[in-house]
Amino acid sequence: MAGHSKWANIKHKKARQDAIKGKVWSKCSRAIIVAAKNGGGDPETNLALRYAIDEAKAANMPKDNIEKAIKKGSGDLSDGESYEEVRYEGYGPGGVAMIVDVLTDNVNRTAPETRKLFEKHGGNLGKPGAVAFGFNSRGVILIEAARVGEETLMEIALDAGAEDVAESGGAWEVTCDPAHFIAVKSAIEDAGITPDSAEVTMVPANTVNCDEDTAAKVMRLVDALEDHDDVQKVYNNAEIDDDIIAKLT
Repeated sequence: MAGHSKWANIKHKKARQDAIKGKVWSKCSRAIIVAAKNGGGDPETNLALRYAIDEAKAANMPKDNIEKAIKKGSGDLSDGESYEEVRYEGYGPGGVAMIVDVLTDNVNRTAPETRKLFEKHGGNLGKPGAVAFGFNSRGVILIEAARVGEETLMEIALDAGAEDVAESGGAWEVTCDPAHFIAVKSAIEDAGITPDSAEVTMVPANTVNCDEDTAAKVMRLVDALEDHDDVQKVYNNAEIDDDIIAKLT
């Protein structure tokens, strides 16, 4: 979710990923294939590919699987797979804005399935641009607060190009421009600190406070969307308290 519940949501997300590891690896493979196809198979010159590889590693995807996906995308290993990047936008319960990024081999299948998921869970799919204006692309790195002091982390992160280090529900949240994400993440790792989460994501400019009932509905919709094979990322502007997330997971 958004706001100060990021840390609680990261732990919830990791638990879900462990339970559906095969599906997570399939999504990572698609992202690598598309990134390699669009920008080449060298992660040193293709940032999108490097991001995709980092996410695959974070999901404990085997090295052989990663290399195979790179070869597929760069044309060294062809199996006829071809994916299209599509972004869907809409509203969930309580007026929560949502962005859904997919990689699909059949838009005519994915579009109605996505619309049906929104409608089934009390939301509605909107037109392109309906909510994206309310989000900004940012690099976000989360580190459990107990593992490093604020001053130490600030010195490392800000020197590497980060914009801010703030407390976020038991974790330090480091934010930066996407162009500086790799440098900031590398500087933190070089200092012997392993991030609990690191990604280039869509951060909402404004959030919607959710009570327990609305939060439960939003979380069910997010989970349903993330369970869809074609869905890569789901972003939203829900603000949900940590204790509510703990109660619902």
